[in-house]
Amino acid sequence: MASGGEQKVVLITGCSSGIGLRIAVLLARDELKRYHVIATMRDLRKKDRLVEAAGDTYGQTLTLLSLDVCSDDSVRKCIDSVKDRHIDILINNAGVGLLGPVESISMDEMKKVFETNFFGTVRMIKEVMPDMKKRRAGHIIVMSSVMGLQGVVFNDVYTASKFAIEGFCESMAVQLLKFNVKLSLIEPGPVHTEFETKMMEEVAKMEYPGADADTVRYFKDVYIPSSIDIFEALGQTPEDIAKCTKKVIESSRPRFRNLTNSLYTPIVAMKYADESGGLSVHTFYNLLFNFGSLMHITMSILKCLTCSCLRRRTISPD
Repeated sequence: MASGGEQKVVLITGCSSGIGLRIAVLLARDELKRYHVIATMRDLRKKDRLVEAAGDTYGQTLTLLSLDVCSDDSVRKCIDSVKDRHIDILINNAGVGLLGPVESISMDEMKKVFETNFFGTVRMIKEVMPDMKKRRAGHIIVMSSVMGLQGVVFNDVYTASKFAIEGFCESMAVQLLKFNVKLSLIEPGPVHTEFETKMMEEVAKMEYPGADADTVRYFKDVYIPSSIDIFEALGQTPEDIAKCTKKVIESSRPRFRNLTNSLYTPIVAMKYADESGGLSVHTFYNLLFNFGSLMHITMSILKCLTCSCLRRRTISPD
């Protein structure tokens, strides 16, 4: 698998659907053919959607490999199968979500989230980074989240996994700079994917043993409807995130942090405006429990105001 002169080899994890699929296809379809995309997924039986979306780029500027980010052996085998183990751009996209009251979530479920979202990303970076450092060149992209910057109620474990990866990358970026290796975090807010829709539908029907009745009621009757409102009003598409990621890759001086949705900037800023942490905690508490109906109206207005023009403007990391 050659890098083809000026062509950069891009390896992407988690490409069976959603953001990973859209990034893979967008880069493979680059008009100047600047990228050779290695799209990876844990289960190659789920490749049909990617192959269909890739069209005539499949087998040309896009190839497919099996990769499970939770397995040392799988990661090593995948990277070993790349010519000279040469990867110019690593895009860590594979991730899993977890939603609900903590009391009803088992420790094993929590560990699985960290195994994919945190250790899976670290495993990929450990395997690819030494070669990049040796060559004094490379770009590591990590798909984080606004939840890596600001905690969100009932997303406790997912948020923790994203906070962990933010801290890891913030530390790594300093060292990598010395080796001319770039590291960038992509931080989407709500994204409309089948994964999110399916998860919302499933959690609304589930029972939550171990959690008290009030907590379950707050989760199902207050949090879930509010989340749906926010997704409908502020949500981006996987294509939006893919375009943002491509901009970061192609920037001569890529930013370390890249919020994809500028409508979320005030929410993140609020956290840093008050070092005690009280401002953001009490603001989110009031939004959820005291001003629920007001928030619903606000989100409905925002949905009307958020035209395609405004949405296009929110995807730029600049």
